[in-house]
Amino acid sequence: MNRSEARELGFKFLYQIEVQKELNEEQIELFFDNYEITDNNAMEYIKDLVNGIEDKKQEISDAISNNLKSDWKIERISKINLSLLKLAIYEIKYKQLPYKVVINEVVELAKKYGEDTSHSFINGILASVVKNMED
Repeated sequence: MNRSEARELGFKFLYQIEVQKELNEEQIELFFDNYEITDNNAMEYIKDLVNGIEDKKQEISDAISNNLKSDWKIERISKINLSLLKLAIYEIKYKQLPYKVVINEVVELAKKYGEDTSHSFINGILASVVKNMED
């Protein structure tokens, strides 16, 4: 399984957490069973992603909130878009992955799973996050 496939599965699990508002070890194992994930690298990537986002929850939420237009609140963002934003910000900010690669893949996931405007919304927020990191 390549990184793009693992990232997509990681997004699906993050979305599941957004909907259920709960995270525990049993959920992770059930997710791996349901998607028949046996690749150790993919399993480690997903665990790191989920636990890392949980550990940095406030900083990631602040990064999203601080880059929204003034009339927007984080609560307005769809769970799909929020999951994708959290994934991307975690990978860019805390895993130091190349932001162009992460943004490109997250935008593609937004086109696949999100609404018609999701990809441009996510691209705009992430561009702003990256710009603020560089300042």
